[in-house]
Amino acid sequence: MLRTIIGTTATTTTTTTTAPTQGSPAWIRRFDTALAGAASGQLAGLSFAIKDNIDLAGYPTTAACPAFDRMPRDSAPVVQRLLAAGASLHGKTNLDQFACGLNGTRSPYGAVPNAFDPSYVSGGSSSGSAHVVATGEVDFALGTDTAGSGRVPAGLNNIVGLKPSKGLISARGVLPAAQSVDCVSIFARTVATACRVLAVAKGYDRLDPYSRDLPLCSRPFAAEFRFGVPDTLEFCGDALAEREFAVAIERLRELGGEAVTIDYAPLAEAAALLYDSALVAERYAAIRTFFDAHEADVAEPVRSIVASGRQYSAADVFEAQTRLRALGQRAAAMWERIDLLLVPTAPTHYTIAQMRDDPITLNRHLGAYTNFVNLLDYAALSVPSSLRADGLPFGITLIGPCGSDLQLAELGQRYHHRTGLMQGATGVPLPAPEPIPGLVPASDDTVQVAVVGAHLSGMPLNTQLTERRARLVRQAMTAPDYRLYALPDSTPAKPGLLRVAPGTGHRIALEIWEMPVQAYGSFVALIPAPLGIGRIRLDDGGDVQGFLCEPFALAGASDISHFGGWRAYLAANA
Repeated sequence: MLRTIIGTTATTTTTTTTAPTQGSPAWIRRFDTALAGAASGQLAGLSFAIKDNIDLAGYPTTAACPAFDRMPRDSAPVVQRLLAAGASLHGKTNLDQFACGLNGTRSPYGAVPNAFDPSYVSGGSSSGSAHVVATGEVDFALGTDTAGSGRVPAGLNNIVGLKPSKGLISARGVLPAAQSVDCVSIFARTVATACRVLAVAKGYDRLDPYSRDLPLCSRPFAAEFRFGVPDTLEFCGDALAEREFAVAIERLRELGGEAVTIDYAPLAEAAALLYDSALVAERYAAIRTFFDAHEADVAEPVRSIVASGRQYSAADVFEAQTRLRALGQRAAAMWERIDLLLVPTAPTHYTIAQMRDDPITLNRHLGAYTNFVNLLDYAALSVPSSLRADGLPFGITLIGPCGSDLQLAELGQRYHHRTGLMQGATGVPLPAPEPIPGLVPASDDTVQVAVVGAHLSGMPLNTQLTERRARLVRQAMTAPDYRLYALPDSTPAKPGLLRVAPGTGHRIALEIWEMPVQAYGSFVALIPAPLGIGRIRLDDGGDVQGFLCEPFALAGASDISHFGGWRAYLAANA
């Protein structure tokens, strides 16, 4: 059944039931009229959708099972918070039935297609939520995440999937999948939008038994950080995914990271417990009353997975929990050597037809790098990394200890903006990065400097920045009042940036780096004549200290301004 909401306020709604619209999409049940939030607030002007296992007062929750259809009296607190902050709710989204699956095909309402190629899976279980964000139908969407449902669809659709620390967002009013490890997740096209939503959505709820008053680390990772890479990597024979992950490792190194190999065995063993031990009994417990009365109304393979939870005793559950704690203790040793863990969001990508032919094995493959995260109480952020040679998205996930949400977001935003990708499947470029709400600068005693040549990321002199604990803040452009010259007889090769009269220059690409004030003097001392530090005007109207060249040195230099930057010039002359 397709149900619609009529009404424009968060407090008064009327529901009607109609037949499904001919050709209606499988990914969203859109309201006739958007449910408007407050007139103003932190999220005013933003539209969103919610996964159909999250309650909205006066509107049915089906969890993609028509027989389950229930009418909640109250909205989930997280929905109330978003509406109160001014966001506008546009619909409820399809999912793998009872949030059991990572592929998006396990729904009687139809499989949700991938936003880039409809023959491929969208990922699940928050399949519809990811699709409507990737295609630009809404600005953000709520999903849930037990074993990766808030990350796998993000990675497969070129969007951001923020999986918060457990208990940070209230899960009251959310139909549980496995209540002790469930999280409400956030999908958005940028990290900044996801973090704006998180700032509103989070908060302790004394009526949620798993809610926590959880302090978050408010400082970003150091300019030089260590990221873990599993000692065994499985891509299910997908050479394109394997190649893109190697690119991701190098990109994270360019941002100041040092790759450290970690023992992946305890994480993989913990992941296996989710379905291959008595822990699966929690999925049965979540819907036991309904399931015992309506087992035939539950679709396969969800029915078999849930039914398998019946076979375990209470002693079996305690034994599995103890095993999980032991694996968690082993895995915790890696945090002594690393600041965060880097993994592929998913090891490969499957077509809908492939998934239907082998729904259990291929679904497990999609969760190879996700299932352990909630079990071991970690935070995670999936960000887009690249488009593969076949045009499909490839995403990575940054994982950190509980409470590292904002740290992951700051690094994830820098990573995402470095990719040069568009937003989801919209073809719209990424906007400028934004400050992460709740995160304070690494140090109050820092200075920013703009570089245009040999100090750029990956260039010969970039180590003069990184060895002083500088971090890349963002890429930017000068105002259109500059010219760039290739200086003759410079080793390594360097450009010179010169400000010229208005109307006679170009916009020149640069990078803005931030370093501790105490390191700035030794950095400036390395700058050879005819280069020096001056004020550079940016195309956004601001200004920053940066490299400029004395005019006398440009005699005999080649004007390369038309390339728009040093990196483009080198590429054209390689």
